[in-house]
Amino acid sequence: MMKHSKLMEERIRRTRVLFKELGYKIFNAEAGEDVYTAGFEKEDGLQGGFFIDRESKFLEVTYTFSFPPSLSDFLKERLEDMLKVCYEFGCYTNIQKGEKEFNFSVFSKIYFAGLNYYSLRDSLRDFSECIAMLTDLLAISKNDDKEEG
Repeated sequence: MMKHSKLMEERIRRTRVLFKELGYKIFNAEAGEDVYTAGFEKEDGLQGGFFIDRESKFLEVTYTFSFPPSLSDFLKERLEDMLKVCYEFGCYTNIQKGEKEFNFSVFSKIYFAGLNYYSLRDSLRDFSECIAMLTDLLAISKNDDKEEG
């Protein structure tokens, strides 16, 4: 048990240091015995969250798009392209349907064994490009509203 908490502490410390070295601000950090979560953002606009789970060998970075149920057809039409974009950048996805919204989450994972300045920088660059392409793909212009409405 002691070994796990020391390992967890080291993973948290190392991850926080690397994010800061890369110019990110960390916020809303919450630490439990088995899980650590925090948000991150950079002045260029990239933001998201990261998770450290005691039982996982990965640092997980995530970003979530949320949509009202009224846009379900809009999402269905774009889902295949959304998945292709995520695949292109090596990102995982998760889709959840709640009562009040749909959530499309994008994840990137990095082995702690290979986590260093360069691996995090490159992974976050790919993650950022994935989010930017998804944002463009999901952009709803006034013309789209008129056509669909």
